[in-house]
Amino acid sequence: MAALLRRSLEEEGYVIDHASGGEEAVWYATEWDYAAVVLDVMLPEIDGFEVCRRLRSAQRWSPVLMLTALDDVSSRVRGLDSGADDYLVKPFSLAELAARLRSLTRRATGERPVVLRVGDLELDPAAHRSTRGGCELDLTPREFALLELFLRNPGVVLTRTRILEQVWDFAFEGSFNVIDQYVAYLRRKIDRPFGRHDLETIRGVGYRLRRPDDPAAGPSDLRERVGIPPDGSPTR
Repeated sequence: MAALLRRSLEEEGYVIDHASGGEEAVWYATEWDYAAVVLDVMLPEIDGFEVCRRLRSAQRWSPVLMLTALDDVSSRVRGLDSGADDYLVKPFSLAELAARLRSLTRRATGERPVVLRVGDLELDPAAHRSTRGGCELDLTPREFALLELFLRNPGVVLTRTRILEQVWDFAFEGSFNVIDQYVAYLRRKIDRPFGRHDLETIRGVGYRLRRPDDPAAGPSDLRERVGIPPDGSPTR
């Protein structure tokens, strides 16, 4: 079932980490910030209820969608009381699971619009559709996920480390070069055909998607935005 869910959600554009037991699930979700957690009740070691309780006790607030074969009211109440945000009873449709995840991530902390827009650039995560100036963009799943990250953070300089953590999965062992390659691929599809230069390289730092009303920033301004002092030494 985990393999099926992973394959289905990756087709939706999500980056997936899979924990095979309760203890591993707690470790993953306390070490990393996830947009959402899909949590089965019946897990080895400790069950999903206990996993959810431990995450909330550790002040981890990623939305939790709990899956179970238990279709009685007391089990649903127990799951919600342990800190889950939503509940889905097996068997369920993969389309409903994806829709519930979209709803949960929109309700998470911060603005989560249904359709992301920056100028004439739009992305609809539910329809898996992206356009620029009304023209359809033909993006691979990885390019789509990368564009979604930029559209959720317009005007923000995203470091290569942050991009790697949010667009590639935990098991990825490649170098930062793959990020540079995919940003180049994305530029060829969202900027060059339209005579635009909105996806900027911030040398030595990362990348950012310029807002339409944001003038080109100088090096000192960009360093200040990402917390790098004038002498060039990074802060932590």
